[in-house]
Amino acid sequence: MAAKLAGNGGGGRYAIHQNADINVTPFVDVLLVLLIIFMVAVPMATTSIKLDMPPAQRLEVPIKPPVLITIQTSGGLYLAGQPTRLDTLARDVNARFTAEGWTEPRKDQRLMVSAQADVPYEALMGVIDRVHTAGWTQIGIVNEDIR
Repeated sequence: MAAKLAGNGGGGRYAIHQNADINVTPFVDVLLVLLIIFMVAVPMATTSIKLDMPPAQRLEVPIKPPVLITIQTSGGLYLAGQPTRLDTLARDVNARFTAEGWTEPRKDQRLMVSAQADVPYEALMGVIDRVHTAGWTQIGIVNEDIR
């Protein structure tokens, strides 16, 4: 067995030359087979079940507006525009909901807390903590005037 290390490839007309063309025929064959498989399989995979559903009915649920608690930079605390204090806030909120005719439990009643820009974070969280401890869980924070 001999190896040629130098010179031209030799071989003349019997030499094997490289073919740089890509043979795409097997690739196209595979794609066509996959296309046929998916065309046969997809209609079998989609099934429909006939359901007799009742027509939708529109329920009129009255949405009551939330009660607004406002905290001012000066330390003033207002419940629906009326001045209040932090130690009586839970009692005042309860009285306000009773006056507005709310009969739902406290966890379903909505409160919104609005604070001016310079109010310390501790004051805002103190008000939220006070009403949350008293049983109101739907408390929102307003970041702009409600008008």
